[in-house]
Amino acid sequence: MLQTLAIANYRSILNLVTPLGNLNVVTGPNGSGKSNLYRALRLLAETAQGGVVNALAREGGLSSTFWAGPENLSRRMKNGDVPVQGGPRQKVVRLQLGFTTEDFGYAIALGLPENAGSAFALDPEIKRECIWAGPVFRPASLLVDRQGPAIKTRDGRQWQVIAQHTPTFDSMFSQVADAASTPEVLTLRETIRAWRFYDHFRTDSDAPMRHPQLGTRTPVLHHDGRDLAAAMQTIREIGDREALTEAISDAFPGARLEIEMQQDNRFSVRLHQEGLLRPLSAAELSDGTLRYLLWVAALLTPRPPPLMVLNEPETSLHPDLLPALARLIIRTAQQTQVWVVSHASRLIAGLQESPGCCAIELEKELGQTQVAGRHWLDAPPWHWAE
Repeated sequence: MLQTLAIANYRSILNLVTPLGNLNVVTGPNGSGKSNLYRALRLLAETAQGGVVNALAREGGLSSTFWAGPENLSRRMKNGDVPVQGGPRQKVVRLQLGFTTEDFGYAIALGLPENAGSAFALDPEIKRECIWAGPVFRPASLLVDRQGPAIKTRDGRQWQVIAQHTPTFDSMFSQVADAASTPEVLTLRETIRAWRFYDHFRTDSDAPMRHPQLGTRTPVLHHDGRDLAAAMQTIREIGDREALTEAISDAFPGARLEIEMQQDNRFSVRLHQEGLLRPLSAAELSDGTLRYLLWVAALLTPRPPPLMVLNEPETSLHPDLLPALARLIIRTAQQTQVWVVSHASRLIAGLQESPGCCAIELEKELGQTQVAGRHWLDAPPWHWAE
């Protein structure tokens, strides 16, 4: 489980360190930085997939993602005694992302290249990567250290260089993940690769799940929901069939889910609703009903990930469905860490009924995203590598 998340110099986030729990709810008004916090977590996930540089390119390049304000916001600036103004930078600008788990910590720092003669002079470079033991970075707790192209690992009291020419656009996760020499790298890589993000379910008239689809065993719902029927049938056979029935009846009293299997092995979803003489096919269901079924299939997965991130799950849902969705999310958080980004007050209220809910309410002050009501002394300890 992630225990701490740290971000520096990313868009509206100058420096943010926040503790995490089993169930994390990110809230705040429009423009407070919820999307930036979500994007930062996705960037961290891209490090293990080998796509962090390409992901930054899709955002307009590293220079456009840097914090655009002054290097430091003084108290006098915050109080309005002096205008917000910058001066000569004292440190080299770096985009920094990091987290800690129960066993390890990881941090990455990205910056602009120094070789101005290259045709790829705007591509970001990985300047530093570190993996350490314990909750806080200390030089003595470092296990794997990457500075520029060189990667070294701790061997007792000594350091052993295991790579000297690592490409500046590749993370150590794609270069030195080996069960024998660097088990920490391999463990963290596989953990991050197992993170699951859901933020773009398709429910339009041409969405694949509205039409019969070839069915194969599906313990993990596709990120766009195309294999909904197969995922539901998989939950029935190897997952929590009772929880599936309860989740449907909780939102639609008297309703019953049916998975129709055609002779050509194509599956389709049908929903029996109270008072109707025939079940409704997926093509007939409303966007909200279909989207709720998608969340049921995603959250009741028979193969829970270490982290599941839900971005605005309330989209297209009727407010009366939000309490049922909140109860379903709370149930899922008992077996996997869940991160919810939302601005639906009814969903937020339902999630906060859970004793283990970690509320992260964001606000902006002078363009900087902060956690509302949290003093810097309340933040968990965190140190960036030099």
